[in-house]
Amino acid sequence: MLKALQIEPEKCTGCVQCELACSYHHEGVFNPSRSRIKVFTFHHLGRFAPYTCTQCTDAWCLHTCPVEAIVIDETTGAKEVIGDVCVGCKVCTIACPFGTINYNVDTGKVDKCDLCGGEPACAAACPTGAITYVDAEHTGLSRMQTHAARSIANLQEE
Repeated sequence: MLKALQIEPEKCTGCVQCELACSYHHEGVFNPSRSRIKVFTFHHLGRFAPYTCTQCTDAWCLHTCPVEAIVIDETTGAKEVIGDVCVGCKVCTIACPFGTINYNVDTGKVDKCDLCGGEPACAAACPTGAITYVDAEHTGLSRMQTHAARSIANLQEE
């Protein structure tokens, strides 16, 4: 059974442990700017929200890559960038509607979340459980549907 990252922003404290764990796992340095997960700060609300590649079913990045450098890992379901094939054209960064693929100036290639081969460092490092690695069927879809239904009901009442 495939697994997916589940992100619960209401649990995030903005500690950026996920960013540090990711950058260390992939780059060997503790540097949030080198991380494949980012924590967005809503300054005016004092809230935080981690975000990274959602491993879209219909991955635009994969379909737009002119050299087929993005492939699906059969074990994890992650859409992974094959560094030896990537030419650094950045077409995938434009195609991604979420902005979760980044150009790495040091390598001249793109980077994105690859689920760390099935053991995401960000989830392991998150002290509050804001990021967990769960069965793909148990992600936030039902929660989003409930929220959408509640929003529609509120609009109908107005």
